[in-house]
Amino acid sequence: MEQALWEACNKLRGSIEPSEYKHVVLSLIFMKYASDRFEQRYDEIIEVGQEMFCENVAFYASKNVFFLAPECRWSFLKENAKQPNLPQLIDMALIQIEKDNASLKGALPYNYYSTLGIDTPKLASLLDEIDRIDTLSDMGNDLIGRVYEFFLSKFAIAEGKGKGEFYTPKCIVNLIAEMIQPYEGIIYDPCCGSGGMFVQSLKFVDGHHGNRKNVSVYGQEYINTTYKLAKMNLAIRGISANLGEGPANTFSRDQHPQLKADFIMANPPFNQKSWREESELTDDPRWMGYDVPPTSNANYGWILNMVSKLSVNGVAGFILANGALSAEGTEGAIRRKLIENGVVEAILILPRNLFYSTDISVTLWILNKNKKARIATVNGHETHYRDREREILFMDLRQMGEPFEKKYIRLTDEEIARVANTYHNWQLEGYEHAYADVPEFCQSVEIDANGGVKDKGYSLVPSKYIEFVNHDESVDYETRMKELQFQLTDILREEATSRQAVLNVLKDLGYEVKL
Repeated sequence: MEQALWEACNKLRGSIEPSEYKHVVLSLIFMKYASDRFEQRYDEIIEVGQEMFCENVAFYASKNVFFLAPECRWSFLKENAKQPNLPQLIDMALIQIEKDNASLKGALPYNYYSTLGIDTPKLASLLDEIDRIDTLSDMGNDLIGRVYEFFLSKFAIAEGKGKGEFYTPKCIVNLIAEMIQPYEGIIYDPCCGSGGMFVQSLKFVDGHHGNRKNVSVYGQEYINTTYKLAKMNLAIRGISANLGEGPANTFSRDQHPQLKADFIMANPPFNQKSWREESELTDDPRWMGYDVPPTSNANYGWILNMVSKLSVNGVAGFILANGALSAEGTEGAIRRKLIENGVVEAILILPRNLFYSTDISVTLWILNKNKKARIATVNGHETHYRDREREILFMDLRQMGEPFEKKYIRLTDEEIARVANTYHNWQLEGYEHAYADVPEFCQSVEIDANGGVKDKGYSLVPSKYIEFVNHDESVDYETRMKELQFQLTDILREEATSRQAVLNVLKDLGYEVKL
């Protein structure tokens, strides 16, 4: 079914730009889902003999079902699929759905289909394919959500490098959720994209027999179209979230200034430049006495924004480019203070090719406002944490992952479980949770010890701390490295000599040569 839908989407080629596919398809999938749920609730109302309330919005809202006027229902659109004004009918339906359902304010496109110029036959063909989705057949396993997620990932892959920033691969989100365990409390994402962090957080709660009512979701997104994707994505899953009044820049217009979150999950833009003017935000309270993050790179602006939002026991898991691990200057000063304040808990270097928008290796940071020895209740169970205030756990996952979509890789469920269990065993007291350093995988490092983080200039590069195993004891790697360096020097010297000889010949022949 998913592949058939993808092929139907490909039929739009030639009608609109590929970057618009996701908005066309995902809005229609949302309408089909909303209509199926409405019809189901409509029949329930009739079955209990309350026909007079069939058009009462409150009778749908009470069951987390969106109310749809007759002209907004999927059956109406199907009946009129051959009409030349089909794009206008879809637009009017989306506008009316948003008007009738307050929770969808700002989520649906306005006058979108009528301005794209899609051929009506192609649009009708797409409706036919989407009509095949039975959104009610597998509600417990989130069928429509799976289809939606499938399309988000497909579009992110298809749009390639520099695009698809709105989607974080599911395996990365799963890893963060399994590590920080957002069972209950407030979850926050300052750059929420299409809402994937929230979706996987709630799946984690469901999968561990938690209660969704114990979780509150807050987020913010800057790009208007991505903000709408997030609202629809969450609506399809029945997730209530406060994403602010509309799309907005988290730094210049923080829509949750007083928020204190128990869990933060995020994938901020990597190495964002010119994120503020030199004179802007210099005394922002989110910097909390740390140095003001430089305008040249927003990485530490995102970090401090998240630290400022954490509750007294809050935990954050987020992705950053590797450069933040060893950046110097102002960023280095901020990193040093974060480490000395005992906020940095774990640093995990991830494999390459996990992301659809970049092939670089990136880092997962875990920050914790309370690394001290304590007893806490987690999902109803008493949990004893050991004192790790002056230690940091480093992990190297670069040898993990399985092939995915030909040119990408993804972490397997077993690998995610191994990483999460190692982290939790490191945190917890007791023999049954024994932690041990593993060469080329994990190392617990004391900040103040000889060879520790302080001695290494407060660098957070995992390879500086994780033990390397010499797999071939017969090889003197230091001597061999020097030999290779000499060989490389000779090759470069010979190349330079050859190049100069060619230049001399050309000059002798009267040619003017410029390099």
